[in-house]
Amino acid sequence: MILIEINDEHDRTAGVRDKIERAVTIVLSDAKIANAQISVAIVDDATIQRLNRQYLEHDYPTDVLSFTLDSDDGRVDGEIIASADTAQRVAPDHGWSADHELLLYVVHGALHLAGFDDSTADGRRQMRRRESEVLEPLGAVVPEASKAAVSTSVDGSLTAAGGGSVS
Repeated sequence: MILIEINDEHDRTAGVRDKIERAVTIVLSDAKIANAQISVAIVDDATIQRLNRQYLEHDYPTDVLSFTLDSDDGRVDGEIIASADTAQRVAPDHGWSADHELLLYVVHGALHLAGFDDSTADGRRQMRRRESEVLEPLGAVVPEASKAAVSTSVDGSLTAAGGGSVS
């Protein structure tokens, strides 16, 4: 059984709450993970910056953090923390809604929990492709301009045309 708990300190997920649950379930099920407990926290930039500094020693806000708390064959317990502020700020540059940008962050975090690694060029391509495959049926089609504009930034995160990153 896959259990997903969504915590939204500013109640910004009303439009995509069900899609967040479905997206995480799709990612984990497709990765043959049948048992999971996943916490999804939607936070502001100040909170994600504090967590980014505390756990990764990066003193800046980021779009998404994910932490595997425990995993075994077919099971994972983890956390996904996404910034609604970053989604709101970056989405117009990518030509889609803040809800879809936020959904992208959650999918990206779930892919990390499922074992995807974007630390290499090939891994990034696989991850980007899988993100699109998960998002499309949920009505969040990644704009072509954003797909074409993705490049690797200095810190290894993916930076799209508008300056938002998926890490």
